[in-house]
Amino acid sequence: MLSLQDYKNLIPMEPVQKPAEKIDEEQKSLICDEMLTALLEERDEIAAFSYPYKIKRDLIWGYLNERLPNPVSSRFLELQDKLFRAEVLENGVVSSSELHFEGGIALWQGDITRLEIDAIVNAANSSLLGCFIPHHRCIDNVIHSRAGVQVRLDCSKIMGAQGEPEPPGCAKITLAYNLPSKYIIHTVGPMVGVRVNDENRRVLRNCYVSCLNLAREMELRSIAFCCISTGIFGFPNDEAAAIAVGAVKNWLLETNYNIKIIFDVYLDKDREIYEEVLRNIGK
Repeated sequence: MLSLQDYKNLIPMEPVQKPAEKIDEEQKSLICDEMLTALLEERDEIAAFSYPYKIKRDLIWGYLNERLPNPVSSRFLELQDKLFRAEVLENGVVSSSELHFEGGIALWQGDITRLEIDAIVNAANSSLLGCFIPHHRCIDNVIHSRAGVQVRLDCSKIMGAQGEPEPPGCAKITLAYNLPSKYIIHTVGPMVGVRVNDENRRVLRNCYVSCLNLAREMELRSIAFCCISTGIFGFPNDEAAAIAVGAVKNWLLETNYNIKIIFDVYLDKDREIYEEVLRNIGK
């Protein structure tokens, strides 16, 4: 398995400046026209742009989901970055200073791609290349789709050097590009079969520890975790939350490393579960 030292020189690792400006729908539509022209040329398809802006934007989302990690032109990146960063402004950026921390831990309900922190955690698949299903609503798709094609390209370089799928419970890091965060930490959680077993629990615990160890190695000071392995990976939400909080609290006690931890949830039921776990754990 590739270590950070093995791949940190293969991809950019210095956080980039992220100037963003608001652009109106007409400007967005023109950007989409040019991006679609490039994407359709790759597919040997003819461009026709009589669609409204929102349809064109959805087409770009779907095509980028399906697109293999092949290089793109500097012009394409310029257009993509301008559009994606404008969308970041529209979605609203949330700073860690707006969150309530107790013992270095905060619970926040919302879209993880809005957080302006050092790193957000992506629940990835073993290829690390993101989700190839157009418009899929998994966290892997959302993060890659809003960060930009650069993330898939960087992950492809890492995986090419590694030469094998990413093992569950490990972690890799890339820049976050057009997201408010500086980095994305990608980890592969366990996929549960009929019922949770001890190996599933061990791997899930390792996901949190691996992400935290990587954050410490990069000297990061804030990290947000999504609900790893819940949803389509089948880990029960309540047990996953207990493992997540327990792993994080034990790691903080063992390392005494100064880092802000955010548990990011999207669903009401997950917020309620984490509220209860955070109240009760350690009592």
